[in-house]
Amino acid sequence: MTGVSIVVPSYRRPERLARCLAALASQTMAPVHVVVVDQDPSDPARAALATSGLPRATYLEQPRLGLSASRNLALQTAQGEILAVTDDDCVPDPGWLEALADAVTRAPAPGGVSGCILPLDDRPPGSYAVSLRMSETAVDHRARISPWVLGSGGNFAAPVLVLRRIGGWDERLGAGSRGMAAEDCDLLDRLVVAGHVVRYEPAAVVRHEWQTAARRLATRWSYGYGIGALCGLRLAARDGFALSMLRDYCGLHARPLLGALKRRDRMTVGEHARALASLGPGIAYGLRAARMPPTRTNVGPP
Repeated sequence: MTGVSIVVPSYRRPERLARCLAALASQTMAPVHVVVVDQDPSDPARAALATSGLPRATYLEQPRLGLSASRNLALQTAQGEILAVTDDDCVPDPGWLEALADAVTRAPAPGGVSGCILPLDDRPPGSYAVSLRMSETAVDHRARISPWVLGSGGNFAAPVLVLRRIGGWDERLGAGSRGMAAEDCDLLDRLVVAGHVVRYEPAAVVRHEWQTAARRLATRWSYGYGIGALCGLRLAARDGFALSMLRDYCGLHARPLLGALKRRDRMTVGEHARALASLGPGIAYGLRAARMPPTRTNVGPP
């Protein structure tokens, strides 16, 4: 079957899931299939999908193994030629799927496409924006660069055959795994290393809900830990590019940390200090995890 399948991993957020599914039901291009992979199945989540108005949708229940495992399960069951990925706390714009499909099929054919991420609605007091990607310029990335520049897992699409060929998402990484995060960075980096173009398409817009200050601090630790884990895996494979990633990530946080210290901005200091402090434990985990083969749910067709 041609067309685009969409996967929405979910965990204990049925109200957010319902909001996301409503946005998917309003797309200018209809998906051939929507897969919700729920790692804490519940009647409210099932009801959200049943009342979404999506004509072809599947609700998969899975033990809590992590975000990568959820995406791999959807990759195994995808009915379209393209798999689009978003998260349950995101709201895609109506033209999101159409823009992604056009970008995936436009020459030169990319191995993956990322898109624009904007804040959802007005900013609530004391909240923080998440994973913003606001550039209005389309870019085709061919050279290897720090992978967080390439895109984010909440707004991504790729040909199913390409994703299956490279083995899908590494289940040692990502939310819900011991690696905590960076599964999207790992996948994007592997696409470039395999010789694929990774395209940024600004017309494909997803809106991400705001974070509380407490959640912001928590994710700074987990994301830095994930980047460290990714670099540990690369170092164990004698991939020297891991040192470039570590240098760039340290620079990304060290400069604003110094500025925040001068301003006595405790929140910003806490953010960047946590991101940097988590790198070491993450690297240690990645080096240990590299002794085991990648854990991946079967990503081939069922």
